[in-house]
Order: sequence, then C-alpha cells, then structure tokens
Amino acid sequence: MDLFESDTHTNNRAPMAERMRPRTLEEMVGQQHLIGRDKPLRRLIESDKLTSLIFWGPPGTGKTTLAQVIAGSTRSRFVFFSAVLQGIKEVREIVQKAREERAFHNRRTLLFVDEIHRFNKAQQDAFLPSVEKGDITLIGATTENPSFEVNSALLSRSRVFVLHPLDAAEIARLLERALSDPRGLQDAFPQTETAALAFLAESAQGDARVALNALEMAADLSRGQPAISLQAARDAMQQRGLRYDKGAEEHYNVISAFIKSLRGSDPDAAVYWLARMIEAGEDPMFIARRMVIFAAEDVGNADPRGLQLAVAAQQAVHLIGLPEGRIPLAQAAIYLACAPKSNASYLAIDRALACVRETGTLPVPIHLRNAPTRMMKDLGYGLGYRYPHDFPDAWVDQEYLPEKLQGHCFYQPSGSGYEKRMEEFQSRRKPD
Repeated sequence: MDLFESDTHTNNRAPMAERMRPRTLEEMVGQQHLIGRDKPLRRLIESDKLTSLIFWGPPGTGKTTLAQVIAGSTRSRFVFFSAVLQGIKEVREIVQKAREERAFHNRRTLLFVDEIHRFNKAQQDAFLPSVEKGDITLIGATTENPSFEVNSALLSRSRVFVLHPLDAAEIARLLERALSDPRGLQDAFPQTETAALAFLAESAQGDARVALNALEMAADLSRGQPAISLQAARDAMQQRGLRYDKGAEEHYNVISAFIKSLRGSDPDAAVYWLARMIEAGEDPMFIARRMVIFAAEDVGNADPRGLQLAVAAQQAVHLIGLPEGRIPLAQAAIYLACAPKSNASYLAIDRALACVRETGTLPVPIHLRNAPTRMMKDLGYGLGYRYPHDFPDAWVDQEYLPEKLQGHCFYQPSGSGYEKRMEEFQSRRKPD
C-alpha cells in the first residue's frame, strides 16, 4: 500500500491524468490560495510542521496529487487508503507499520484517506488514537462538506483546506503540458487546434482529471492526423454530468440559489437554477414543494395568486412528470420571481406562535365560546357575541383576542401588491 513501491508516473498504461500528476509544488497548477508563496499550506509544508489535514473540494482539483507532493516534500512514507475499498482491519495494519517506521527508521507515515466521508462516524473514530499519538499524519480527502460528513472529534484535530475548481486557463496549461511532456503525448500532435484545447478546458468544468483523460481519448481518435481537431475533442468529451448530489451540500447550495433568486425577483437566475436542478436529475416534486412554500412565505398576500399557481404547478408535475413538467415549473418560477413580495403572513404566524409559547392557554373570551348545550347557555357561553352580518359592511367593533392580549398586532401588512388593499381594509376597521 506504499504508493512509492509502484511509481505510477512511469506506468505508461495508466490513464494520462495519473501519468501527468505533478511531482513538486512548482509543477502544481491551481490552488494558489493554498500553495502560492507565503500561503498557509505551503508554509506548513516548507517548515515541515504538518498536522492532520482535510482537503475539501470537487473531483479533479488535486486533492490526491497535493497529498503525494506533500509526502515527497517532507520525505514521509505515503500510504494511500480508499474508504470505499478498505476498512478497519487495514487501518490497524497501517498503524502498526507506521509505528515500526517511526521507531526503527524515524520516518513519518502520511496516511491519505480518499473519500473519507464514505466512512461512518464510528469508523472515523479508529483514526483518532493514532492521530493523537503522532503515529500517523492523516490527510483526508472529501468532496462533501466536512462539517456534515467528518466526525467532529477528528475535525477538531485537523486543519481544513478548501480546494477550488480549476479555471479554464489553468486546465489549458495542464493540457498544453501534456502535449509536450514525455509522460503525456510528447509532441505527437504539434499542430493541435487551439479551439480543441479551449473546448476541453471549458467543458471539463474545473476537473483536471476529466480534461486530461478526454485529451488522451481525443488523441486516440486522431491517430494518423497531424493535429487533434475540435471535432475529436467534442467526440472525446461527450456530455458531462453536472456536479450535483441530491443528498449532499451541492443539493442545498443549488436550491438555496434558486429560492434566493425568486426572492430577489430575478426570473432569469431563477430559471437558470431551475434548469440546473432538472438537468442534474433533481426530483421535480421537491422543486414544486419548495415553490409552494416560497409562494406562501415570500409572496404571501402581496399576490395571493402566487400560491394558487405554485400549487397548480405541483399538481401538474405530479400529473404529467418530466420532461413536460419542466414547463409548468418554469411558468410558476417566473411568476413567483416577478410577483410583489411580502413575508407578512410568515412573520404573523411566527409572532403568534411565540406569543402562545410565552402566554400558554389563555381562556377563550366567553362571548366567543360555542354553546351547543343548555348548560353552556346558562353559563353565559356566547352571551354578548355580535354577528357581523347583522351590521353594515358585515363588520362590528368587538374583541376576538383573549383579554390579556387585547391590542396585540401579529399581522402587519407590507403595503406591497394586494396587501396594500388589505392594509387599507384594516385601517378602516380599527377604532380611533
């Protein structure tokens, strides 16, 4: 399991992304906020003061590569561990070997745990004693938010570094290096079209591994030609799935962006995030339910038709499904984005709930009580109640709140859209 026992850089049968892994910090492309001059991770490496680390970032951003480079820079024994393929038994074996390396050779073991989020919290606990004793230096890699997926005890003993997707210019540099490097294509296609590299760099969506492996496939498709063409690049890339995990952080990030775009009255952004979710395979009923909530919470009575349309869209999607269901979803999203906004109903119920929790079960005023039996009538239930329809405009001045709460105002209209009329109605009904 010692990675340096089998150097993948010299394995010509390995995928290009594996062969082209940088070997030093100087060869690394991207992540300059971590490994640039005087940046925090570089300073830890150069001063050889590494603690356990968690690398959090999307696929293809260099988590494994960076761990290998750190091991080489600090002359540590590098052990690759897959949370998908290996378990607690292997952890114990690694720790025992690490203790021997430390005792007999004064050599540190850097244990790289790929996809550490795949371990449950109890399994992650297995690393704690060895991390605390210094038997191993742990580097965990995860595509998921460590706050949710990494044991808090382990997280508190580690430093978290966030890796960003590479931009197109950074990926283009990696592709250009691969065209001339002996580990890559070694000048096999000196006339490669600039448009082909640009296409691969843009289509990779920040994932260097995808870009390099697509370049290798494009090269295979271009054998016998002087250049890798744009068409070969397109054929190699095909269609990439969007980075989106319905059970993890990106799911919440995208739905949050969608709701905030609706709230911010931006129909273009709302439709874009809606399309992102649909294309990534999100459950359309989840989207529809969130729009129903939004219509009541953020549009409210400023435009009561918003809730009607959101419920209608939810019913339509339930009836017809996708792909046609995208149309009523888009219609409802655009309407809600463009509608006047009021969260007055949302605030009113929360104020009322807070009041109920504070004041408890205050008695119902006797004139508002129902009197279905003679005994209740004799006790005065309903006595003094004035029926509003017996008065002009079906309104009469009487109290409806418990005596202790008389004068409380829970609902405060925003004055936006239809709520302006409701505000005017209220002001006419309030006594001077």
